Amino acid sequence: MKRKLFYIAVLLFITCSFTSCDLLGDGCQVCQTVSYENGNPIAWGTESDYCDEELLAIKAMTPTTYNGVTTQWECY
Repeated sequence: MKRKLFYIAVLLFITCSFTSCDLLGDGCQVCQTVSYENGNPIAWGTESDYCDEELLAIKAMTPTTYNGVTTQWECY
């Protein structure tokens, strides 16, 4: 009996580890580009859902500045 409970616990642990993002949330966020001039937002891009590797890539992007306008990704 203890062996069956142990195997069930191990199986449950493995299942949770493969879907840990699903247990904590879906791993997705809504992101858009926002452009700032002198620290004030002046333009917003279209909002879109990003998940997993695509979300990580967007969060890793550094802001770009051109002619005093800085554009960066913002996710929530």
